[in-house]
Amino acid sequence: MTQLFKRFSQPLLFASIIAAIHFGLWVLSNQALPLINVKPILHGFAYSAYRADQSPLEKVFPSTAELVQDLKLIKKYSNRIRVYASLENSEVITLAEKQGISVIAGAWINQDKYANAREIAALKEKIVYYDNIERAIVGNEAILRNDISVDDLIPYLDEVRKTSRVPVSTAEPWHVWIKNPELVKHVDYIAVHLLPYHEGVPIENAAQYAVDRYQDLMNAYPRKKIVITEIGWPSQGPNIGASIASKVNQARFVREFLAKNVGQDYDYYLMEAFDQPWKVKIEGWAGAYWGMFNADRQEKYSLQGAVPKDNRWVGKALWSTLLAFLPIVFIGWRFKEWGVGGFVSMAILLQSCVTTLVVAWNLPGDYYYTLRDFLVLGGLILGMALTSAVLMIYAVEFSEVMFKRQWRRIYTRKEPLPTEQELMVSIHLACYNEQPEMVIATIASLQKLEYTNYEVIVVDNNTKDEAKWKPIEAYMANLPSNFHFYHLPSWPGFKAGALNFALTKTNPDAKVVGVVDADYIVTPDWIGTLTPHFLEAQVAVVQAPQAHRDWEHRFFSRMCNWEFEGFFRIGMHHRHERNALIQHGTMTLIRHHALKDLGGWSEWCICEDTELGLRLLESDFELRYVDDTFGRGLTPANFNALKSQRYRWAFGAMQILKRHIPKLVGKSNLTFSQRYHFLTGWFGWLGDALQLVFTLGSIFWSLAMLAFPSNFSLPVAIMIVPILSFLAIKAALGPILYRKTMHCSWADIFGASLASLGLSHAIARGVMMGIVQKVGVFVVTAKTKVAVSKWQLLAPIREELMILIALILAATAMLVSRGLTNIDAQLWVSMLALQSLPYISALACQLLAQKD
Repeated sequence: MTQLFKRFSQPLLFASIIAAIHFGLWVLSNQALPLINVKPILHGFAYSAYRADQSPLEKVFPSTAELVQDLKLIKKYSNRIRVYASLENSEVITLAEKQGISVIAGAWINQDKYANAREIAALKEKIVYYDNIERAIVGNEAILRNDISVDDLIPYLDEVRKTSRVPVSTAEPWHVWIKNPELVKHVDYIAVHLLPYHEGVPIENAAQYAVDRYQDLMNAYPRKKIVITEIGWPSQGPNIGASIASKVNQARFVREFLAKNVGQDYDYYLMEAFDQPWKVKIEGWAGAYWGMFNADRQEKYSLQGAVPKDNRWVGKALWSTLLAFLPIVFIGWRFKEWGVGGFVSMAILLQSCVTTLVVAWNLPGDYYYTLRDFLVLGGLILGMALTSAVLMIYAVEFSEVMFKRQWRRIYTRKEPLPTEQELMVSIHLACYNEQPEMVIATIASLQKLEYTNYEVIVVDNNTKDEAKWKPIEAYMANLPSNFHFYHLPSWPGFKAGALNFALTKTNPDAKVVGVVDADYIVTPDWIGTLTPHFLEAQVAVVQAPQAHRDWEHRFFSRMCNWEFEGFFRIGMHHRHERNALIQHGTMTLIRHHALKDLGGWSEWCICEDTELGLRLLESDFELRYVDDTFGRGLTPANFNALKSQRYRWAFGAMQILKRHIPKLVGKSNLTFSQRYHFLTGWFGWLGDALQLVFTLGSIFWSLAMLAFPSNFSLPVAIMIVPILSFLAIKAALGPILYRKTMHCSWADIFGASLASLGLSHAIARGVMMGIVQKVGVFVVTAKTKVAVSKWQLLAPIREELMILIALILAATAMLVSRGLTNIDAQLWVSMLALQSLPYISALACQLLAQKD
């Protein structure tokens, strides 16, 4: 027990400190705000009776018991209500009378003349029979909605006024009354709506703004009684100009208006008693959130005392703290050798991810969600969870590389063995449709190896053009007898098939098989200084990094070179530390008998090299990485070639995952760390696929918001900001690691980042196709530049261009339709802009590749 305590005491202390800081930040950011206190007495409420699962649009109405419950709750604050229609919930007036509540009765007016006639008749009848009706309103914002003209509304007003014993009006915003003096002549009083939120007024000026508009009406029509039939502020909703909807702002507006009412005695009706979720469908997002009480009849804010920003923050803080606690303990225990910087950076990011997910999970408690909203939220939470996983995987690599003092598994070149002790090495070179000069240069470098006990087997498979393989055959005919050439006119299995053929021709005495690509110039000491590692029986692979030549003078080539270097100088060390190496198909040495015992190269997989490495690990072998340059190849000839290569790698990775998943998650010789690296090592690529899905979703959601603004709204800022932050963090990690681990300029770091971003779409397609398809096609990466016409210049990136254009159009349309000052629109457009970066990068890469 003492030993266990010693082991975990520091991680527990570390996690406790993080938890205390995290909870403290919640406390500081959710301090209740002091507002002016007012008496909890209101002149009146605008009252709609529907609850969360009810709607006049669906013909689902509240029961009599629910209406009585509402009226008793309203009675605690006021003895007046204003209703909007005479046919729906028609018993409200008589129930209100029993509670001693006076009513402004209403008739709903729209474009349906038959329905209008029925509403007018019902209103006139109620005025006759119910003494608690003190005023009547014919139409609610009917002119504002353009449901009816002033000229057509006036006859309805005159009809009701002719027989009414109570004053009659129609309800409209202040500016409608200012613009239509003729309308004023046909009403007994002015029923005005003062809703500064809709006019983009900042909260600090809103109450005074409402009073000023009231005064404008008094000045314009000094002989008319004015009743404020709607005044309020929503607790949720999109930002409109400087207007920000929040619970605190709702309480502030109401309190400040009520304070201004002291001594003025305005005739007003607070908008409104209860939240009305059904209004989202006709008024948009904010329409549901104007109530003093929520749809469950719980008070949203009080009229006295400080107001908290979030009534539910304690639960969110506790859950996010507790859920992250044990994982942070694990970080403190598992990665203690990385130093304080390593586990602090990981703990902060983990806590941020967990907090974001907890807040997102709790959104249905803050908003009225429909089934569609729940489906969208579920997709966003899933996306955020996967994005968080990708970030944490990047964070593990980042923290280890940045803060670990030194690598534990470091292997270097060894002293060559004496000639008589040299291990027999068989070097295999597979080529298809390659330029003969390039292949001959590789063979010539193999001739210069400072090694005596080796052979070279060159296999050209499926090349139809004799001008490409005949010169190689002729060149090798003049080489020593340990150099062999085979041309296979028609052979299955792509590169793996050619390498398997080479295995059948391999000298039986060979202890090691070397594989080199057709464009590599190897150094003379490659074999001599690496084969001694195979004297240790558990070693199955010795891998040297891929490197390039002739890249210094073309910017696109520099981009390719440094983009590759990032993996071999960072990622390979990270994986090698736990014997979880990604084997590559060039500059690799493999134990011959291990390769044969496992059945050779897998012809079903277009990444046969990585797949072989995983099988060797499953067989409990060791794979070693020697980070020293023993050969240099050519960078891809153009951006299309680079895309094709990365597509193949992503497709092959998914083939490997599908085939090996039973051993990666089930019983096998793989260690936990090896499973981790092979399950998570491709998460970055899965993240690219996920980003493509979300990008397409963002485009279609933007179109839906533009076409159907009442049904589709901007996601709340709390859902967009974390995504923006995650994307920014992910973008920053790479350049920071480059700067620490490699000697390259900021221009080269930018170029590598540009290339990496530009490949995102190709990787995403490779991942998706690799998941749904079983068989892939091995496409050789072109290393020789070919001139293209201007008409063909953008053909390789036509998909990226189409998505980029769609994103630009969506962003522009959102800003035009929602306004440049709308903060929600700005955040949405910011997300669209970030999503466009891979496609802008692809365009830049294509242009740079063709320019060089």
